[in-house]
Amino acid sequence: MRAWLRDTAGGLSATYWYLWTGLLINKVGGFAVLFLSLYLTSQRGAGTAQAGLIVGTYGIGGLLGTLAGGVLTDRWGRRRTLLVSHFATVAALCLLAFNTQLAVIAALCALLGVAQSMAAPAFVAAIIDVTPADKRSRAFNLQFWALNLGLAGASLLAGLLAQWSYQALFLIDAGCTLATGVLIAWKVPETLRTLPPPSLSPSRSPLPSPLPSPWPSLVSSSAQKLRRGGGLGTVLTDRIFLVFVGLTLLQALIYTQASTIVPLAMHADGLSPSAYGSVVALGGALIVLGQLFVPRLIDGRRKARVLALALLLNGAGFAVLALADHVALYLTAAVIWTVGSMLAAPPNAEINSELAPLALRGRYQAVFFLTFPAASFLAPSLGGAGLQYLGDAHWLVVGALGAVAAVLHLSAGPSRERRVAAIRSDTAAIANVS
Repeated sequence: MRAWLRDTAGGLSATYWYLWTGLLINKVGGFAVLFLSLYLTSQRGAGTAQAGLIVGTYGIGGLLGTLAGGVLTDRWGRRRTLLVSHFATVAALCLLAFNTQLAVIAALCALLGVAQSMAAPAFVAAIIDVTPADKRSRAFNLQFWALNLGLAGASLLAGLLAQWSYQALFLIDAGCTLATGVLIAWKVPETLRTLPPPSLSPSRSPLPSPLPSPWPSLVSSSAQKLRRGGGLGTVLTDRIFLVFVGLTLLQALIYTQASTIVPLAMHADGLSPSAYGSVVALGGALIVLGQLFVPRLIDGRRKARVLALALLLNGAGFAVLALADHVALYLTAAVIWTVGSMLAAPPNAEINSELAPLALRGRYQAVFFLTFPAASFLAPSLGGAGLQYLGDAHWLVVGALGAVAAVLHLSAGPSRERRVAAIRSDTAAIANVS
């Protein structure tokens, strides 16, 4: 057992573990968004569709925050972006705790989306910076494990706290976010590396040479682009990456049902907030117990095939809810969609890191992480209306979406693999010339 733990968690830097700890603290206290739809319907008198739209403003803010976070991650650095994000989130949560008007709450949800989403590109870029390529799958698997370990604790505590005080949910969330900000300020150094332009490298040689610059012969044109960098336009014209982002959006739209539409469905079935907390906690517990074993199950298998299976399971889990009207069947469905998410997490994060060139890591992470606030807007906005007008058939539509995403992953896999191989070759050439 000790050797297994050493193989699973060993070889990662102290900075990685401080980042990991910050993610865990944040997630344990991440009550606000998890129970926001229930708060709006049970405490503020919002209807199902109206609650979905208000929660959707969080996703709109997240779109802006993710883009800003990606640009700032490359310009300001990872550490400063993380600090601004966390302290701004504390302010937004405290304001939400003491406001009761729906219009103000919607505006604050958008502000919270901006502040919280800024951190995602910086966190992942910092993890990539401090983790060798051969250890990133392990690092991202542990990251996903930490997020769900925190989610399991948060959902259990929040289910109890919601029956006592929704205001406490916001304030405890703010306190945990503040603790993470302090930890980053204290222990996490700046990890951004600045590369010199290609033209400077040959001039550093102490020996004159009549030979032409080695850049054209040793490094491909795409590698030179990787070193020079670029803007968001470079990312937005990378078709292979954008296809992957689009498929991740489909995955996020499916999985976000668990935190946005499932609580509304359970409320409509007459189930309590603590029952929903149990469903979320079960998923988190499964991940806590089993996620560390996932790499052994998927190592050596094509990532596209693993993701296709994962999306099928995600969709199937939610499709089961078309028959659900009591807690036991909701718990069964949660097991199915959670297994899919467990399988998807390592290859999804690893592909994302492999497709991101060194000089543009922040921007690539920003565009990738746009999928999550986009899903935070689209899932409750469309899902709330779908549940209201389609009823249980809504869950069959979600299941079909999972099947479509699985087929598309299998189709896109070969081109992704060729692109990853090219980026690795170009990055190695840059390192050799440097």
